[in-house]
Order: sequence, then structure tokens, then C-alpha cells
Amino acid sequence: MRETNTMPQWAGSCWYYLRFIDPDNDTCMIDPELEKYWMPVDLYVGGCEHAVLHLLYARFWHKVLYDLGVVSTKEPFGRLVNQGMILGEVEYSTSDGARVPKQEVDATGATAVLKSDSNVKLESRSFKMSKSRGNVINPDDVIAAYGADSLRLYEMFMGPLRDTKVWSTRGVDGVSRFLARSYRLMQSSLNNPEVLSAPPSQEQLKALHTMIQKVTTETEEMRFNTGISAMMEFVNAATKWGGAPKEVLEPFALLLAPYAPHIAEEFWAQLGNDHTLSCHPWPMVIEEYLVEDTFKMAVQVNGKVRATIELPNDADEELAIATALNEPNVLKFTDGLTIKKKIYRAGKILNLVVG
Repeated sequence: MRETNTMPQWAGSCWYYLRFIDPDNDTCMIDPELEKYWMPVDLYVGGCEHAVLHLLYARFWHKVLYDLGVVSTKEPFGRLVNQGMILGEVEYSTSDGARVPKQEVDATGATAVLKSDSNVKLESRSFKMSKSRGNVINPDDVIAAYGADSLRLYEMFMGPLRDTKVWSTRGVDGVSRFLARSYRLMQSSLNNPEVLSAPPSQEQLKALHTMIQKVTTETEEMRFNTGISAMMEFVNAATKWGGAPKEVLEPFALLLAPYAPHIAEEFWAQLGNDHTLSCHPWPMVIEEYLVEDTFKMAVQVNGKVRATIELPNDADEELAIATALNEPNVLKFTDGLTIKKKIYRAGKILNLVVG
């Protein structure tokens, strides 16, 4: 029997993005109108090893198809992002290369040493995960211990997407605690109907929209780790309130959803919503809630910073000086002395020259 599969693997796998657009077409590779509407692909995300080969071959085949008039774009992908590799956990070894189990290592100091003999210094290094090295992390084990949301969240929280990062199972525990705090915040609010139904305060609206602005920007720029940090800051602030209104918790659940979809969906349902949050619009930031009513300014005495004061936005020089002179540390360096000169830069600094 004649073999018809003469172009396997790369040739077959490098134009899938075109076929996805028109998968049921049995007369041509792709409908030209659909191709013009959907192409090029907005974002291509791939690891360095995968992207080098796959991107190379995909571009090659796409350019062939362009020369043949099958596609309308010279390039298949509009934007390329290479995510960094996740290395295995830190390994320790002696100077002759012998591996040392973690339980025998004291890594509390600047240099890792043997617990049994602190004079024996150890080398520490992380390697690419591989079965042969035995340092592969099984995601099923992490999910069993912490849940899928924690695993997903930790992978995004490890560091910038493009950087190479070192895996640490203990790090999963940190993001798991954040999700636990989020859950406790939600339950404390649900168990307090007065708090849940109350209109948000100015403090709460400011915290909410600060988070929306930060998470939106960081998500769009694929800086997921700092987006998660913004949500952590919000939860820490909201926990001190003793609960939060529904108008604040719903946007939080929507922001959390791309990062921890399972618990976010549960939050959304607990807040009384019948339909999935995946169909709900992304929260919009309202700039007016981000405007500060006050500002902080450094106070210098003879050119040295002695205090920081907080003033209303409309504060004049007289109020700034009066507030500064009430600060104990400013008073300490001005008491009994003559103020020879006052240098005031509104919103920036106040310098009192004394003698």
C-alpha cells in the first residue's frame, strides 16, 4: 500500500492555527474571508525550546502559504512571548559532586553546610526538570495537597513570566494561605448581612479601584505576579474591615477569576449570582476614587530630613510650617533656635534653616 503521509510532525502541526478558524471546510484549507477576519494570531506564548523550533517552522510554512496566495498576512503571529523555564527545586552537593539530601543540609546561613559538620560547605544549584534526574514535580501531587487553584496561582506568582524560575513546593503554601484568607473574608461578609448590604465607604472604594487599576494593567502586560500582589494587598486591607460589602466583593471575585477560577466561581455563586462569572464584564476603574485627599511631604531642618507630615491637598505654606513644628522630631532640632529661612516647595518639601 502506498504511504500518503509524507509530511508528518512539523509540517502537520505548524498550520493548526489556520485550520482552527475553519475546521469543517472540506473544499479548501481555509475560507479566505475567515482568514482575513481572524489572522494574524494576536499572541503566541511558548517556552524557549518549543518556540524556537515551532515558531521557526510555523513561520516558514506560513510564508510559503503567503507566496501561494492562501493567506493574506506575511507573519502568522502578532506578538510573541517566551515564558521562562521552571527549574527543579534547589539541589545540594559536595565539592566532588556528590548529592546531599535536603534533610542533611543547613541552609539558614549565607552558605549551605552539612548539619553534621558545619565546616563542609555545599554547592547549591537548580536544574531543568527531567525524569533522569528525578527532580520532576508531579502536578497531581500538588493538586492533591493544595488544590488546582493554588498550583495555578503559584506558577503565576513565582516571578515575571519571561524569567527562569526555581520551583519550591513550600512556596505553594504561601499562595494557598492567601486563598484561605480570601475565603475567610468572603465568609465573614456573608455571615454579616448588614456589612454585606452596606454601601461601600470611601476607604473601601479607594482600595477596590486601586486594585482594579493595578490588576488590569498587570494582567494586560502579563506581569501576573504583581497582579496577584495587588489582590493580596486588597485582601489584607479588607480583612481589617471585618468584612466587605457585596459591591466590593463582586469585582474582587471577577479579578481573581483568571488566576484562581474555581474559588472565584464559588465566591460569585455565594454572592447570589445565578450565572457564571466568565460571561460577566471585567470591572472598570473609576478614577475619581483614586484621587488622594491628602499628600505626604518631607520636612528638613538645615537640609536633613527630620519628619514626614501629611497635609490636605489645599494646604498652604503657613499650615505646612505649623504642622511641621508640631512634629516632636522637628521641634527637637528647632526648639529655642531662630528660623532664619523657610524653603517651601508645595507638595514636595519644606526646609527650615535655623541658627
